[in-house]
Amino acid sequence: MIKTSIRQSFTVTYQYDVHFTADLFAVDNRLLAQFFDNQAIDAAPKLLVVIDEGVAAHHDELIERITAYFRGFPCVSLIDEVMVVPGGEAAKNDHAVVDRIVDAVDRHGIDRHSYIMAIGGGAVLDAVGYATTIAHRGIRHIRVPTTVLSQNDSGMGVKNGINYQGKKNFIGTFSPPVAVFNDRSFLQSLSHRQWLAGISEAIKVALIKDADFFEWIAGHTFQLHNRDMVAMEYLIYRCAELHLQHIAGADPFEFGSSRPLDFGHWSAHKLEQLSAFEVIHGEAVAIGIALDSVYSSLAGLLPQADAERIIDVLQALGLPVFHPLLESGNDQQHPLLAGLEEFREHLGGRLTIMLLEVIGKGIEVNALDNELILQAATALQHRVAIHS
Repeated sequence: MIKTSIRQSFTVTYQYDVHFTADLFAVDNRLLAQFFDNQAIDAAPKLLVVIDEGVAAHHDELIERITAYFRGFPCVSLIDEVMVVPGGEAAKNDHAVVDRIVDAVDRHGIDRHSYIMAIGGGAVLDAVGYATTIAHRGIRHIRVPTTVLSQNDSGMGVKNGINYQGKKNFIGTFSPPVAVFNDRSFLQSLSHRQWLAGISEAIKVALIKDADFFEWIAGHTFQLHNRDMVAMEYLIYRCAELHLQHIAGADPFEFGSSRPLDFGHWSAHKLEQLSAFEVIHGEAVAIGIALDSVYSSLAGLLPQADAERIIDVLQALGLPVFHPLLESGNDQQHPLLAGLEEFREHLGGRLTIMLLEVIGKGIEVNALDNELILQAATALQHRVAIHS
């Protein structure tokens, strides 16, 4: 008799290393060369490089340096066309960016054993990563994050995606890179706003996973605010370490509804959308962290003193903790509440939100009280008014 079903399961192992360096494309920096030398390849694979236009503008010699680096390097065949794409959220809002990359894959005969390297901020890494994973059902991609935010967070993860219908990351894939190269030299050209905004992701992971790391951040707000590179190097390394530990030990492809690394993000995504992305991601996350910390306190989960301290650290770093868009709308049609419903849909229908029990330890809940959300927003509004 034929059975009515066959049950099958299998495991796929992923490995990628995150490297920390300076001046990645200096001819005497052999880190990239060693990476390609260590790949098990019979013939020189093709390499397509895609650069964030903001990075290209601040480093006008970058394309020439990349070309010089791979010249005479027989292990890789660099595609002559180094692509420059819009940076920031524009990279994720316009599907034409993805289309251009896929078209280049076709024109240059890039196959699944080739490589695509993305150099830029988190939005560019997300968009290029998405294009890379849908072309030929997956081309090996290398990330070179160039912002504090992307070196802290998005450059480490396994997610790629673009925005659609005004919704953040509505289209995307789960596909780890083959390697990440964090080059601290790129951070020197960041605006002060971008430098500070990226720190929010480190605060996020510290608050839910490592109280000692949060204490370190609290003790180094002056250095971080004043662009001390030694302090920033440690912050990026520790933040990356915590993110990678989580990815390795939890649910990296998010089959469930638990998203602890999205602490502070449910409202952040909505705020970005409401502001037409004028509020950049790191700033929105800082506001989201403040909102969820105050909510945790109002809900009786987090001591009020801890919530106050979190707000103090965010403000000491020069990060925002409130935005006027959060006070628009009435109680029934408030944008925050709409954002919560959109986040529920993004999770798959079952709401799971990370809140705080103490600094360094998160707690997941499956419902939020609408009235307490609005009270938390109002409390932050008053706090900002007093602080000003």
